[in-house]
Formats: sequence, structure tokens, C-alpha cells
Amino acid sequence: MDRDVELRLLTFNALFKGDVRPRIEAIGARLEGSDYDVVCLQEVMAPGMARLLARLAGSFPHRQYTGGTLVKGGLVLLSRRPIAERRFVRYPFTRPLRPELLMRKGAQVALLHTAAGPFAVVNTHLSANRDDDWSPGNRYTAVARRELAALTTTLAAIDPSVPTVVCGDLNLPRGAGALAEFCAAAGLRDAMAGDERPTYRPTPKWPGPPAFDHVLLRGAGLTASCRLVLTEDSVTLPDGRSVYLSDHYGVAADLGV
Repeated sequence: MDRDVELRLLTFNALFKGDVRPRIEAIGARLEGSDYDVVCLQEVMAPGMARLLARLAGSFPHRQYTGGTLVKGGLVLLSRRPIAERRFVRYPFTRPLRPELLMRKGAQVALLHTAAGPFAVVNTHLSANRDDDWSPGNRYTAVARRELAALTTTLAAIDPSVPTVVCGDLNLPRGAGALAEFCAAAGLRDAMAGDERPTYRPTPKWPGPPAFDHVLLRGAGLTASCRLVLTEDSVTLPDGRSVYLSDHYGVAADLGV
């Protein structure tokens, strides 16, 4: 590891529907061959798929996910560093009623042991904006603000002297007002500020999607060098079709303290 890199992190929305098992198998193989220290995944809904990932990526001996029927929040954290403390914080119930509420969205908090001392990693997935409208008065902007308020409270409970990274699919574009308000309230800064590339895979129906996947930093001296990954990675299915690993790109971050 480079001397100025303390933690190599990946955040990736793994897509919970459509050819799930072969995509999870391919994701697990790629993780096992990677040099990441910690991987934060979203939309791993089935406990069986979380266990499959754990088996395929066996060099990540420290794991965090909970839930019997569904994985809480769809969140899975895999780490090559020991996890000293861990918890899941569920976001408050919010209207409008929607199937997404079954995912019990929230945040994973993990305190990792590193050579430089404790390091907090928060993996999260916020509710989707079904209107694709991130204006202040939109009903889903109100949902995002309530979830971000809960996340701000969760972050306030982490020792401010501990370097902290918040990552995941926030379902908010990089320039969204609700995201800026959250960062200001929680003392976070965007490691990819000014990067206009999408992290949701463009499609003919949506050729110009925004960046939904973020790496946010808190702590004096904490730095990050980020890049998009898993942009063209695919898997060939038994019927010969080739599919991408997800409808999102991954974001990798080299974190230094």
C-alpha cells in the first residue's frame, strides 16, 4: 500500500433484480481479486446473496449485514480490516407509501482498526426520488431531508476526532440542495466535488443521469482520490446474453490521513 493511502474503499450499488446470482458471483470474484480494504455494497437484498459474497470474497474476513428474510437496508460491508464496533441505524418511516419501504433503508456504521488508528465507515442507501425532481418542494426531497437528518444524528454520535467517510447511493445528484445542506450540517465535504460524470449507467431512455453515488469525508487531514470503476464489467449468462454487473458504476476511493 502506498504510504499516503490508509484505506482503499469501494462503494457499489449491486442492483437487487434481474440475473442476480450470476452478477453477484461475478462481483464476488472481482472483489476477491481486488486490493480494496473495505467494500460497501447496496441493494444486496437476499441473505443468501450476502452469504454467497462472503464465500466468494473470502479474503474479506470481517463482514457486516443483518436480517433474516431481507438484508436490512440491502447493505453489506466487507472488510479486510478488523471491525471494532458495528451497528445498523434504520431511517424513519416516511410517506408516500411505496414498495421501497420493505427495504428498511438506513445506515451501517463500522469502526475499523487501521495502522493510523480507528476509522469510521458509514454505508448507506437513501430512498429513491420517483419523480426525478430534486427541487426543494418535491415530496421526495422532503423524504431525503428526513433521512439525512437521521444520518446527521448518527454521525454526531461518532467521535469527531475519528476520520469518517460516508459513502453509498444517496439518490441525490451532486448539486442537489438537500445534499449540500446535509454536508454543511454534518461537517462533511464531497470528495468528488465538481465531477460531473454520472454514476448511474446512462440508457437510451435516460442518456444523461446524474451522480447518485458519493464519497463524503469528515476529519482534519483526511484526503481521498476517487475514480469510477466497474463501468464496463459484464458477465455472460447461461443463455449467452451479456449483462453489466449493475445499473450503477462503482466509486473507488484511496483514503489518506
